[in-house]
Amino acid sequence: MMIPCPHCGDRDVSEFRYGGDATKQRPKHGTGDLRTWHDHVFVFENPKGPHTEYWQHVLGCRRWFKLARNTATNEIGGVVS
Repeated sequence: MMIPCPHCGDRDVSEFRYGGDATKQRPKHGTGDLRTWHDHVFVFENPKGPHTEYWQHVLGCRRWFKLARNTATNEIGGVVS
């Protein structure tokens, strides 16, 4: 699978690290509620179909970006701003 890094161009998926669901709202900084943080980190959906995800180009520019990808077909929809 080829991933279009917005800074380096198209690269093989082996150069990237998956960073999780980009649609999930992160808890507010300083929140002391451990259940909220537990659920944010460990409880997640496993969607089938179009989805927005975080990816990091670890073997390239090392930058994070959002990518639209169909999880059923691995079809890349492109970088999401």
